Amino acid sequence: MSAPTAQLRYRPRLADLRRLAQPGALKNHALERGLPRTTPAEALTDREGYRDDFLGDFRVPWPQLDELFRADLLPVPGSALNRLDYTHFSIAMSKSRRLALFVGVNIMGESLVEVARGRDRWSYDGRIPAEAQIGESLYADNLLDRGHLVRRQDPNWGPNAEQANADTFHFTNCSPQMAGFNQKNWLDLENYLLDNTRRWQARATVFSGPVFSDADRHYRGVPIPSAFWKVVAFVGDDGKPSATAYVISQEGELDRLSVLFGRFRTYQRSVLEVERLTGINFGGLADYDGFSNEERATGTRIQAEIREMGDIRV
Repeated sequence: MSAPTAQLRYRPRLADLRRLAQPGALKNHALERGLPRTTPAEALTDREGYRDDFLGDFRVPWPQLDELFRADLLPVPGSALNRLDYTHFSIAMSKSRRLALFVGVNIMGESLVEVARGRDRWSYDGRIPAEAQIGESLYADNLLDRGHLVRRQDPNWGPNAEQANADTFHFTNCSPQMAGFNQKNWLDLENYLLDNTRRWQARATVFSGPVFSDADRHYRGVPIPSAFWKVVAFVGDDGKPSATAYVISQEGELDRLSVLFGRFRTYQRSVLEVERLTGINFGGLADYDGFSNEERATGTRIQAEIREMGDIRV
């Protein structure tokens, strides 16, 4: 499949966005526990990682951190971008939080492979110190899930699909998420985006990560992110590049680690707002986001609550 040709002068506004169709069937997977292990550094040396030319003419460079946040980027030996490369995705780690700052994955809809989920075995990445990664001790005997930042199925395409699936089970790729959050709203959004990528046989690039704040509450000595975000880029059938962003909060549920959880609120937001919240610069990606262009034109911050997946506009 050749990379798409993109109309790079296209700048969408809110009126240009359309609501997506109703989502397909959703699945709910429970995580199984296993003893942590370490993947040796030499076993990961052949990983290509995220590609910025994956969408053809619509190049989406690896994000950069604003100066204020740059000092928190964990150095990765042998990587000029200080990122950990895996099969079809890459991860930038936070020194202070010992979690991912952000992840980026390339998804090829027409070549996706169904990889059966077995007994989850999470591993440390041997390319960085184990103490630079939050491990199993945070997640034992509570309602916190090891929430995949790169969704397990997203990089599972092409001949290396099995390897990609295994690569997603590294502690570098998980972040503490309340069980209801990870298994419902976050999963719904991820499933919906992937289902439509598969249906359209399209390519997409997805960045995800936590929103870190000094006000994050601590649990077992670890600050727990109160919200998570996604930024999605793709080229439509009409050749128009598009970017869209989402923020989901779990703040109201973090004091319920020992009781039942409730409803989580999901918002479609602008790429510009995600940049403001995280200190991550997505280059010119906001130019192709209708929410960002509407904010620039009107001077008004735009957000839309997503009550069902059909509310998403791209």
